[in-house]
Amino acid sequence: MNRPAPLRSVHRPPGVALTALRVRANTQQRLRRGVHLLPSILTVANLFCGYACIVYAMRGEHFTAAPFIGIAIVLDMLDGRIARLTGTSSDFGEEFDSLADIVSFGIAPSVLVLSWGLDPLGRVGWATGFLFVTAAALRLARFNIQAPVADKRYFVGLPSPSAAGVAAATVFASPQGLEAPRETWLAVAMMLALAFLMVSNMRYLSFKTIVIGRRGSYRTLLVIALVMVAIVIHPQIVLLSMAYAYLASGIIAMGISRVRRHRAERRGRAARADHPAGEAP
Repeated sequence: MNRPAPLRSVHRPPGVALTALRVRANTQQRLRRGVHLLPSILTVANLFCGYACIVYAMRGEHFTAAPFIGIAIVLDMLDGRIARLTGTSSDFGEEFDSLADIVSFGIAPSVLVLSWGLDPLGRVGWATGFLFVTAAALRLARFNIQAPVADKRYFVGLPSPSAAGVAAATVFASPQGLEAPRETWLAVAMMLALAFLMVSNMRYLSFKTIVIGRRGSYRTLLVIALVMVAIVIHPQIVLLSMAYAYLASGIIAMGISRVRRHRAERRGRAARADHPAGEAP
């Protein structure tokens, strides 16, 4: 009877095992490096969109220039969220993002609106655009300072991407440009109002706290899908409505807060009048 041969353990040569470990380590290092670069790549794409908007605006192609600001807003939201999720946030990334935002949400919308409706006003037009750029820079600087201690649920002042989105949506809805004197002054009023709201203390809702995957977040995904469908069907109307609705939300919230505070103060005065100091209620 033939007996089965005894099982022998297979030993890899030390050189083969060491090579496999090195390959695995190099692969992981490349993956980590790619993850670290991803937010910066999105920031570069954001910067490119701002530059492209300026180029097309100088050519007078407003219908082509305006959507680049919308794309830049999406990229700006993605790079910050990806950096937080992957733990790749850095001082360099934050400074690079702020510099890109100055171009995409400060200079680009200013040049776009200048070419669209402010240019006929001459010095008043470009001075209005400069005030918008200055307000955007101040808004970004204040955000960087207050970010570590600020309430993550709200923005203090209209965010510069939202202000740029209002300007871009307005131009996108009426890309033929403004020529009549009354119409050009409306462009001045819009830019000055946006500049004021950016440096104001009005609170605007932040969407950073929305996390996909939580209970009930699937409804959020459905809402996002519906919004995307609506944008595809009527992009100009839907984007304009969304931009001005968010703009008005801070003003409405401030009005409601003041009414509530006024009512609370009035009830407090009434309670003090009914129960003067020293008397038991």
